[in-house]
Amino acid sequence: MMTTGLFRGLMLAVVLSATAGPAWADDPFAALKIARVAPGTAAAAFELPSLDGRMVQLADLKGKVVVVNFWATWCGPCKEEMPAFERLRQQLDPNRFALLTVTTDLQREGIKHFLANLHVLVPVLFDEDQAVSQAYLVRALPTTVFIDRQGALIGRAVGPREWDTPKAVQAIQSLMP
Repeated sequence: MMTTGLFRGLMLAVVLSATAGPAWADDPFAALKIARVAPGTAAAAFELPSLDGRMVQLADLKGKVVVVNFWATWCGPCKEEMPAFERLRQQLDPNRFALLTVTTDLQREGIKHFLANLHVLVPVLFDEDQAVSQAYLVRALPTTVFIDRQGALIGRAVGPREWDTPKAVQAIQSLMP
């Protein structure tokens, strides 16, 4: 279930993005068209099963910058950006960064085939009841959210991006000490 604070933070992000002025000009996330969320907005907690059968909790990743990508195998733009996520994952220190991908697809073998065809090894989590997708206000795919080391939501991007470009890598590294 979505928290009121998360909803207010995401709505404020829309307002802040629409009224962004010169103060946002130096924001590395603004250059990537990532809508910022009000500072201190807690990321919605979740625990989801992974493709390899483990349970993954967001709380276990505290201390790392976390990027969560919501996607589906039938989503063309998701397919286009998935290799960039793999390259991004390879560029960043796994002790300070975690990439999670979340899907509502249920066909595990189809997902394995999808990832193998793209030569991608990203972690896949299953949001079978769509509760996490709802908590993060996912209305279109792909949607990507950014969470800082303290577990606060930083921002969200709707639509595909080249996540392994120097600008994108720099933006994520700016969240790491």
